[in-house]
Amino acid sequence: MLDRQFGRRGLLRGAGVLTAAASIPWGAGCASDDDALTFFFAANPDEAAARLRVVDEFQRRYPDIKVRAVRSGPGVMQQLSTFCAGGKCPDVLQTWELTYAELAARGVLHDLNDFLARDRAFAAQLAADSVGPLYDTFTYDGGQFGFPEQWSGNYLWYNKRLFADAGVPAPPTSWNRSWTFAEFLDAAQALTKREASGRVSQWGFVNTFVSYYSAGLFALNNGVPWSTPQKNPTHMNFGHPAFVAAVQFYADLANTHKVAPDASDVQSMSTPDLFASGKAALALGGHWRYQTFIRPPDLDFDVAPLPVGPARTQGRIACSNIGTTGLSISASSRRKEQAWEFVKFASGPVGQAIIAESCLFVPVLRSVLASSGFAKAHQRIRNLTVLTEGPFYSEGLPVTPAWEKVVALMDRNMGPVLRGAVPATSLTGLSNAVDEVLQSP
Repeated sequence: MLDRQFGRRGLLRGAGVLTAAASIPWGAGCASDDDALTFFFAANPDEAAARLRVVDEFQRRYPDIKVRAVRSGPGVMQQLSTFCAGGKCPDVLQTWELTYAELAARGVLHDLNDFLARDRAFAAQLAADSVGPLYDTFTYDGGQFGFPEQWSGNYLWYNKRLFADAGVPAPPTSWNRSWTFAEFLDAAQALTKREASGRVSQWGFVNTFVSYYSAGLFALNNGVPWSTPQKNPTHMNFGHPAFVAAVQFYADLANTHKVAPDASDVQSMSTPDLFASGKAALALGGHWRYQTFIRPPDLDFDVAPLPVGPARTQGRIACSNIGTTGLSISASSRRKEQAWEFVKFASGPVGQAIIAESCLFVPVLRSVLASSGFAKAHQRIRNLTVLTEGPFYSEGLPVTPAWEKVVALMDRNMGPVLRGAVPATSLTGLSNAVDEVLQSP
């Protein structure tokens, strides 16, 4: 069940630079003689517009601080490496939970504990209003290298009309009492329709995230953390029997049960479009899909938690992934005080309220998650607690400076499993290979 690699990470393919006033080259946007505070981010056009609303409101309230918003081109980590090494590192950086540790370990990011110690009122407010697991995600080797700005964990979208027409009970509405792998499979089978020729006219399930991450989410919900420990791990659990069983279950959805498109199918179709057009009953993805799914006015959809496997010791309590981006300050910035004011604003109540009302992001502050603005922006969703409680039911993926090497090995080794070419038991070899990378100095 290999989807096209799109989603919040796939957005990094977008090229160009976006500012509130004009388009400019990256080098000019981060030039050391520029008098503006530079804010680097990656986004699709809809997300870029929402981020610029935060920038515009900040500049309205802080007219003495000029902000130049710089939109990433493809290869965000390579861009940051190149330009920071060349003395053109942006002042404020959007960072990702899976890759920021590499930047922190190389000294690119400033430890925000320095500012928190001096700004005790904001520190207390942030501590009281934050979702602990999201905030802690950007804590590494004793430093606080970013503040979370959005939750982008994954869950299930489902077509309410297709469920009703098939007489299939709607999925659970709460993370703390989810459905089982078996119940999920039964529903997907009942919702898959074929023509007389055998051609599928309606899929029971489609994946709109990166497939090996999605398979790993099923493993999380079968009781297996990806790594031991989560931060600076020395071992990945890819060869754990429960991890292997969950990945095999996920692969079998397409290759054995035929309730999801397989690798050849997705070469000629867009899985988000299948759900948006009513040709798929269930879709795995995150909040970044909301803009796509609200465009068809007659698409009657809702959201549900992921299913849980038989090895999950928490019973029917399901989980998502932490899935968050953060705001960080460059260690080499000459405008750290201005950068701090911007990061405080964007990650604080006002910036988070703008994000919540945009319907493009799930905010990370407790007060804003419960706000009327967030609810109003999501009137098409009835099971809103799946979003508002999702951050509290999220588990972290590995945080390591070696993540880029780890994910390259995952891509190479999990692909054949998900295509059905080899069994998931082959992941023992992946686990050994990754452990060698993690244990290398």
